[in-house]
Amino acid sequence: MSEVVDFESAVREALVFLKQAFGFDQWFVTRLDDGECIVMQGLEDQAMQPGHTLCWSDTLCSRMVAGSAPRIVPDLAEHPGCVDAAFIRDSATRAYMGFPLYKGDGELYGTLCGIAAQPQPEPSALQVQLFELLGKLLNALLQMELRAETQTRRAERFAAQALQDAMTGLFNRAGWEQLMAKEEQRCHRHGRSCVVIVIDLDELKQINDSKGHNAGDRLIRQTAKALTQATRSEDVVARLGGDEFGIIGVNCDLDGGRELLKRVLASLAEHGIAASVGMSSRPAKGDIRSAFVEADLKMYEQKRLKSSRSLQG
Repeated sequence: MSEVVDFESAVREALVFLKQAFGFDQWFVTRLDDGECIVMQGLEDQAMQPGHTLCWSDTLCSRMVAGSAPRIVPDLAEHPGCVDAAFIRDSATRAYMGFPLYKGDGELYGTLCGIAAQPQPEPSALQVQLFELLGKLLNALLQMELRAETQTRRAERFAAQALQDAMTGLFNRAGWEQLMAKEEQRCHRHGRSCVVIVIDLDELKQINDSKGHNAGDRLIRQTAKALTQATRSEDVVARLGGDEFGIIGVNCDLDGGRELLKRVLASLAEHGIAASVGMSSRPAKGDIRSAFVEADLKMYEQKRLKSSRSLQG
């Protein structure tokens, strides 16, 4: 047995043990993200490997969590609530075991589950207790790790205070790069999504030229204030350059990102700030840097369209 030091290594050992104890063909831990069921960890020799994605509503796990199917089903043919799942129609699955995993706030994280291509023996009362206990222990470890991540994130922000933009108090480009890398590690580890928003001021050069750099500096500070008011404490807000700002919406799926974008646009409008804005989502199987590049391109496309309309007008 290898050393168990965190949720990931505990899951690895638990899956091997469950295979030995129950004999099902495949065991994995999944993560629910934006309507998708993503395999986060699995046994090395099984068909569904990490990164495999299913529609959550098609899975047996969704029925187990909803209560329309039991946690242990030795023969799926005997449970009408299971046989209509699209997953069953699309794969050779005749037996199922599952246990829900929750975050500390009660939101569903994903599941611990196993499937078999043939009906399995009815487990003994002791085996059922063992499965439930193992699920509860993994859930407790997961919640402890997620709480520790929150504290770690706060410590990272405190340490990154040295990497602040002097004019706005936001993180500077170096702080942005450092915190973006830290968030990428967390997203990769737990299959999370986030969004990146890039903001570029439309009128800074004109204000600097017509009203002086003091007025331009006031616009930059006002933009920082507007963005801070629109974001949450866990989000990363940075001044990336002269008139460019960036936001990482932490633990945001696409819907959450759209809500964050609405708040950003409303706050900019409330402060009378004209800006071009681009947003992109880091899906559970993507990476933040690619989302950053895409958001930047969307921002420049919006700026180009504004410039084109201005020339036509």
